Amino acid sequence: MLKNNDGQCKVLCFYLPQFHITPENNKWWGEGYTEWTAVRNAKLYFRKHRQPRKPLNNNYYDLSDESGAVWKWQSELAKKYGVYGFVIYHYWFGGKKVLQRPAEILLNHPEIDIHYSFSWDNNEWKRTWYSTREEILIPQDYGDAHMWRRHFEDLLPYFKDERYIKIDNKPVFHIYASNRVPDIGAMKELWDQMAKENGFDGIYLVGGDLCRRNNHESLDAYYNFEPNRIQMGSQYSPILIPMIDITGGLRKRFNRLFKTHKLDIRSTSLLYKLIAKESKKEPKKTYKGIFVDYDDTPRRLEKGIVYLGGNPRAFYETLLKILRSSQEQGKEFVYINAWNEWGEGAYLEPDEENRYQYLTAVKRAVEQLRQEHGRTK
Repeated sequence: MLKNNDGQCKVLCFYLPQFHITPENNKWWGEGYTEWTAVRNAKLYFRKHRQPRKPLNNNYYDLSDESGAVWKWQSELAKKYGVYGFVIYHYWFGGKKVLQRPAEILLNHPEIDIHYSFSWDNNEWKRTWYSTREEILIPQDYGDAHMWRRHFEDLLPYFKDERYIKIDNKPVFHIYASNRVPDIGAMKELWDQMAKENGFDGIYLVGGDLCRRNNHESLDAYYNFEPNRIQMGSQYSPILIPMIDITGGLRKRFNRLFKTHKLDIRSTSLLYKLIAKESKKEPKKTYKGIFVDYDDTPRRLEKGIVYLGGNPRAFYETLLKILRSSQEQGKEFVYINAWNEWGEGAYLEPDEENRYQYLTAVKRAVEQLRQEHGRTK
């Protein structure tokens, strides 16, 4: 069950644990590489392009800090501004773990007050950043029941943590690309059994709806991952045709004006309108989502995608709308992309330009919902 659940829809933020040195990143991207390397080296492609982006007070933190000081700062900030918890990316490749150290540090510091869950980013790792040729760095191996059992056992210490998010005494576990997992029904059946053997009432599996194609009835729910759902799902939904026409024309005019022939320019304000409109009719099993901003040129250079037109006020208004509709539909969560995806421009953490404005927008929306919810109880 949700700890301290008051019946109000909660805000969850995706959390990237890439901000520390690992042997794999040293090998593939150069000695000492972390996500901050890409952020610092970001290029300015046009006059009003917001790059490079800088964390407030040069807070280029290191998530391998064993003291837990970074986690403590982040958890206090999240709690202060209305974020209920983090959905931490989890990387498991047939038994091989990557970027796991920050989560281990969090587990080792039970005094840090933050709710959290995991999202298994089950994509294979490819060399696609910085315009290099595509190359598989770590393949994904889903294995059989033996591998599923090993995976669950690796996650079990976290599931048993009182801070780990649960619904109806079921640990909530997300799978980013759930449609790629073969035999996901059988895997869930085994994990349900193992969860019950360990004092839970099963596992609560939430799949990522990346392109409007929910794929398996055995999952408990889905979450809308924005803006990827729009980017990947446009060919499946007629509602996106106006967006394609408008942003396509915008992109052509933009490229002629600034002579940037590869950048994919899109409209944040238009996408917010679509998110708000669709939030009124999402399926019962689908949690709504929103993104803060998006610009992945730090990773993909001139082949990147840049969303323009976003601002804290528009973010607040859209977040409040989807929180309201989620509350009306009895849904537990709304998902924000992201807490700290600096390499994609999707972050709530304070930067030099907007400082705490996006965090304040979350706090205002959560407090407004609380006031409205209190009047209706």
